[in-house]
Amino acid sequence: MTSSSGNAGNGDANSFQYFAAWLDTPLGSYVAAEESGWFERTAADLFGYKALQLELPVIDCLKSNRMPWRALAGRSAGCQIACTPEQLPFANQTLDLIALPHVLDFCADPHQVLREAERVLLPEGRLLITGFNPWSLWGLKRLHRRTELPWQGHFLALPRLKDWLALLGLETRRGEFVCYRPPIQRNGWLERTRFLEDAGDRWWPAAGGVYCLEVVKRVVGMRIIEPQWRRVPTASPTSAAVVEKMRLQASKDRCKGL
Repeated sequence: MTSSSGNAGNGDANSFQYFAAWLDTPLGSYVAAEESGWFERTAADLFGYKALQLELPVIDCLKSNRMPWRALAGRSAGCQIACTPEQLPFANQTLDLIALPHVLDFCADPHQVLREAERVLLPEGRLLITGFNPWSLWGLKRLHRRTELPWQGHFLALPRLKDWLALLGLETRRGEFVCYRPPIQRNGWLERTRFLEDAGDRWWPAAGGVYCLEVVKRVVGMRIIEPQWRRVPTASPTSAAVVEKMRLQASKDRCKGL
């Protein structure tokens, strides 16, 4: 798909529709499969009551999650709740889990999306993020294909993203890279380079084409200040009391000797 995709990387209403169409290509299907596996492994162990996925219905990020309320929101076809990622129709601290599959890559304002996610997340709530890694073969290809999908996306550098998260009180709990095969739109070459998955994970783990982050919303706890209890001093025994105690003890000893 060429520049005919318009403003697909600038956060317009069609951005995620274009990207969803790209996920049907051989290279896109490879990306979707790798990310689906990560979401399935990660979301299965997260508990709570309400979970939300933003955009990209073609990747079911909440498939393995068991929260009783799960919804899909965004501007893409198939979303249950219509909204923009930058303005979520939820009250403060109401969600336990939010999944952002490439939302930061193709939204208009990635920082605002993170601010909204932090606002609606409950304390200790989780945020699952995937995005393209600019420090990879995929990032190198982007230098020559900026007018095509998905290379029009933001491709946020991971250190920059972690700085944004830290400023919002969002802590990266764990991360993973996937998609070590070169970005080639041919099934044959993708199959021939399958060995790069294991090799890449072992020898150059930070060079995967896609990063996957599990983030937790930390809230600094209150420190309980205990009252300073006043100690009541005990009266020291007087000399008369000591003499009387010694007299009684001597009397007991005499009785025992009889």
